[in-house]
Amino acid sequence: MADLDAKPLGWAFLSVTALGWGLGWPMIKIAMEDWPPLFARGAAGLVAAFGLLAVGAVRRDVLLPPRSACGPILVAAFTNVFAWMGLTALALLWLNVSEAALVTFTMPIWATLFAWPLLGQRPRLADWAAIALGFGGLVVLFGTRPDGAADDLPGIGLALTAAICFALGSVLLPRPVPLTPTVRTGWLIGIGSAMMIAASVVIDWPELGALTGRGAAALGYMALFPMALCYLAWFAAASRLPVATASTGLLMIPIIGAVSTALMLGEPLGPRAAVAFALTLGGVAIAMRSSPAAL
Repeated sequence: MADLDAKPLGWAFLSVTALGWGLGWPMIKIAMEDWPPLFARGAAGLVAAFGLLAVGAVRRDVLLPPRSACGPILVAAFTNVFAWMGLTALALLWLNVSEAALVTFTMPIWATLFAWPLLGQRPRLADWAAIALGFGGLVVLFGTRPDGAADDLPGIGLALTAAICFALGSVLLPRPVPLTPTVRTGWLIGIGSAMMIAASVVIDWPELGALTGRGAAALGYMALFPMALCYLAWFAAASRLPVATASTGLLMIPIIGAVSTALMLGEPLGPRAAVAFALTLGGVAIAMRSSPAAL
């Protein structure tokens, strides 16, 4: 009975996670109207990190990681936060949300490929089908554009780099870290966001007074939901649902992101994007379910 009760609650947490993370895409676009992408996302991340660590302190969790975990945490902060969140935000300078979201969510396909030489997990027939579908969707999205994709190559490269870095981090880094999920996430987001702020100092320091009420509201949403509460909801969902089921449910994120951005900001979303989403996310779903390394 307990298991039966856990699954509906798990699906509820998963729905909150997908909706919150999906709506984060148009919010970062709004914030980028006032501040540069790395600074905007990094500032929201630092606020979220302090909030998560404060929750851990109230719960009397262990806050300081052991010395042996510092290296893995730093690497994970770079691959899973700085690269994943920072480079995708930069990619939005060239790409629409639908394009950037679809490219970055090829991460499980890259993880399947990396698991072969790094972990000795040879791809099976289903994995090759996933890879073919995933890349087929990208060809439809970028290769069939009437105006070509040459002008958007920097954005495509940044989004691909984000997906590849996240995949490498998922394959190479050890899973267990002796911290609660809340504290671990706080450290990862805090360190990765500090990296974004540092990079923004070098690349494009913002005019702090340029932040409008609309931009501040978008930053507040990003800090409270995608970078804080949604992570907690994700951990709650993952503890109640099979890993493959929970991970596959996250495929709603790029769809929610693309549709909400089209509705809120008027970005184009046509039949070509729909076909590309169906192909690539179908491949990602197969990769998630057939290969543990892709989860």
